[in-house]
Amino acid sequence: MHIIQEEIGLPKVTQVPVKKGDNTHIVFSVGPLPPGFGMTLGNALRRVLLSSLPGTAISSVRVAGAHHEYTTLKGVRESVLDISLNMKQVKLRKHHKDPEVAVLEGKGPKTLKASDIKVSSDIEILNPDLELVHLEKGSSIKMELTIEKGVGYQPASERNKKRNEPGLVHIDTIFSPVERVRFEVESARVGERTNLDRLIMDVSTNGSLTADEAVRFSSQLLSHYFNFFSLDQETVEKEFMADFTRTSQVTPETDRQAVKESYTPIEILNLSPRTLNSLINAGVGSIEQLVKCNPATLSNFRGFGTKALDEVKQTLATRGLKLIEE
Repeated sequence: MHIIQEEIGLPKVTQVPVKKGDNTHIVFSVGPLPPGFGMTLGNALRRVLLSSLPGTAISSVRVAGAHHEYTTLKGVRESVLDISLNMKQVKLRKHHKDPEVAVLEGKGPKTLKASDIKVSSDIEILNPDLELVHLEKGSSIKMELTIEKGVGYQPASERNKKRNEPGLVHIDTIFSPVERVRFEVESARVGERTNLDRLIMDVSTNGSLTADEAVRFSSQLLSHYFNFFSLDQETVEKEFMADFTRTSQVTPETDRQAVKESYTPIEILNLSPRTLNSLINAGVGSIEQLVKCNPATLSNFRGFGTKALDEVKQTLATRGLKLIEE
């Protein structure tokens, strides 16, 4: 423990929802902290929250009869460019990593909303009342939407270099589920010490994960990267460059010894935040521990449902691994 922390005690973390019952907008308070730690923690968490959390977004649009984004369609109030901008506002939750193509179509007079998008059971639309396209009488429209899971911000120009097709309109995509992060550092006092910090963080998400989940995921990600500075090179290679096939074939007699010898953080599997948090909160922090679990054990974890189990199975399968007793 930090010597100053021994004098002032452990910091306390409090969470206050901005609106009662709304877990997507929470104000966090952490303190007391040693001088300077408020700015250090706040700045690091803010950068990770805004740039490194996985999310889901619409990455491209293909409208029947339109050759480019400046095309206008008869009987449709919006141009293809306006439609693309509206698609950026759709809030989504996706459980698996593979891109999917959804369809939006209709005949006028009608207002097409986000709820009219035909998606698979793997995708959830979080703002179904969002208006996307207004159709006049006698008009119709049909479009294909590519929905992807990713991290951070990806400009349309980069994606256009990889896949430049007539009629395919790429969108500047913001995958981050965190909409806003604001922090400030206040003065805190313990006894006669008046130079301490208290960190206040205001975090708002789009609903694909809660503000608490976002902060937990970010802190865990930072923690694992900071471990690079406390581990020697040999240990780092063992943890992040492990032979997954070898570690999955551990006999019961060597279970305890194997965990000590090799510990590959579960974060490198790129699981969804909900699934990752459920596993970590249940004490499963490494791939070696995960492959020793069976489906029944995982299903008993808090917040771990059928979709999370399918995600874990598919992710392990891509690395030649599987759960026991399958």
